[in-house]
Amino acid sequence: MVTIEVGLGGRSYPIHVGAGLLDRADILAAAIPGRDVLVVTNTVVAPLYLERVCNTLSGYRVRQLVLPDGEAHKTLETAGRILDALVQGGYARDATVLALGGGVVGDMAGFAAACYQRGIAFLQAPTTLLAQVDSAVGGKTAVNHPQGKNLIGAFHQPIAVIADTDTLNTLSDRELRAGLAEVIKYGAILDAPFLDWLQENMSALLAREPQALAQAIRRCCELKARVVEQDEKEHGCRAILNLGHTFAHAIETLCGYGQWLHGEAVAAGMVMAADFSVATGLLDPASARRLREIIQQAGLPVSPPVLLPAAFMQAMSHDKKVLAGRLRLVLLRKLGEAAISDDYPSEELARFVASALQEVNH
Repeated sequence: MVTIEVGLGGRSYPIHVGAGLLDRADILAAAIPGRDVLVVTNTVVAPLYLERVCNTLSGYRVRQLVLPDGEAHKTLETAGRILDALVQGGYARDATVLALGGGVVGDMAGFAAACYQRGIAFLQAPTTLLAQVDSAVGGKTAVNHPQGKNLIGAFHQPIAVIADTDTLNTLSDRELRAGLAEVIKYGAILDAPFLDWLQENMSALLAREPQALAQAIRRCCELKARVVEQDEKEHGCRAILNLGHTFAHAIETLCGYGQWLHGEAVAAGMVMAADFSVATGLLDPASARRLREIIQQAGLPVSPPVLLPAAFMQAMSHDKKVLAGRLRLVLLRKLGEAAISDDYPSEELARFVASALQEVNH
């Protein structure tokens, strides 16, 4: 097991990465403050791991809540079911919500924990690659709105993240590839040598070689922890973690949540962000081509779906990085170095989006 500390003063917490961690009662006990635990999971994960986790929690008063699977259910209504379970279970402020699942479960459970009695403990047990490297770390919690992804949410740090790498063995190939999009993102924005390593080891990652996966997860968590420590609530540099996400969220919103997996949309969005970085003169074309090749190597999409440019621009306008009417984009100066910029003519972005979507149409 490897442990990475997220240093946030009184809100600091460990990220444990390793095999078999869902069976480690000592790790769970070190994190959980009281005796009451609500385990929130979904219909896909529950048959695989719910009984195992409840057995590990045998010394606690445990209730279970199994939610429907999928991004389409990441709504206020579903989060309300978690709050209802907490109220009906008579949970007090020393209770813990344990999120067992991927990013959707983690985001909703964390949001409910942030709201219940103005905030109770929240433990992340992510079971997808995407959640282990990204969404489970950093305290972002949210639900979707029909007009935009993650528009309703709160910052609420977990008390620990327990990333059991054995859970990746039951992940579908599609979900694994979607997680690799976020892995590639970290190399693109922060760590060019890591991007080199990913290119050399992509076949091992796709083959689920345990050592390669553990190394990738560890490095992503290290990188994200350092960024979150500098800018917990995304007032500045933390926004670079959203490379490709403004384009991606438009894809997810317009296609209907869940039609494209989040990582698939991020992959296409990163290519669009790199290409727009070239168009604005920030990035050299060879670097954009190389990023596209690495994303293709991971078996991920490099183009958006067929969508109307006007609708795409409208969806992007709901992005949380809009300030004073200006859409700030995460762009690349070079591979391994990102920048947050609104220093471009808005009509240039509109032309770029129209051109990119026209290429898909053809």
